[in-house]
Amino acid sequence: MSSFSVCTLASGSSGNAIYAQSEDGALIIDAGISGAALIRAIELMGGHIDRVDGLILTHSHSDHSQSAGVIARRHGIPLFMTEGSFCGCKQKIGRSVSPRIFRPGMVLAIGGFHIHTIRTPHDCREPVALILERNGKRCGLLTDLGHPFKELCELMPTLDAVVLESNYDHQMLVDGHYPPNLKKRILSDNGHISNTEAASLIECGLQGKLKAAILSHLSEQNNLPEIAYAKSSEVIKNSGKKDFILHIAPRHTPSPMIVI
Repeated sequence: MSSFSVCTLASGSSGNAIYAQSEDGALIIDAGISGAALIRAIELMGGHIDRVDGLILTHSHSDHSQSAGVIARRHGIPLFMTEGSFCGCKQKIGRSVSPRIFRPGMVLAIGGFHIHTIRTPHDCREPVALILERNGKRCGLLTDLGHPFKELCELMPTLDAVVLESNYDHQMLVDGHYPPNLKKRILSDNGHISNTEAASLIECGLQGKLKAAILSHLSEQNNLPEIAYAKSSEVIKNSGKKDFILHIAPRHTPSPMIVI
């Protein structure tokens, strides 16, 4: 019997959301698309908003928080975030929603999951990455990472699966039309990680029990799904690890569900 399953509902700068479900309940992680689109995506994957036990925001940027207040208010779903995230999006969330505040490093218990929270160096206040754990199985939700900080490579071998940022192809970004200040932000230690960096993290995970990955948060302007896929699939092939599951998260529709 499977422990739990995870998919992306939407991915990229136009909006991000992740859905996780188990026999005991379900979670939404981030709500960067409209409430209606988020609910449709959950239903498309066989879920229902009434089963959701909690909505967790990883950070305050609008492509992760757009409909968080609406979802929490209309459906009575508890909303979890750090104090820094709340300060960054409290006007958007609205006064009628009182989020449950946690500190980075805390472990939350929601919907049959233990959720480990990890501070990341992304360019906003108190952003976090998450590790979902249930019955000894672990899935990392690792996006908007800033850069591949040391703890990430130590973490990867402990995961069974990961939703991992693979934001840009370095050459496409350098040669692209983005203004210099935006390129500098993306390339900085507080920006995003590249296809090459994502592949290196997967390579770390292959030394342990990692067996599935969804590459997510691909840039629409500075990446291509086939380039991101090729970078990570190369290290998987070179490892000799068979039956590894690798998906690219679609921008506007749900990804395949990973069963963990």
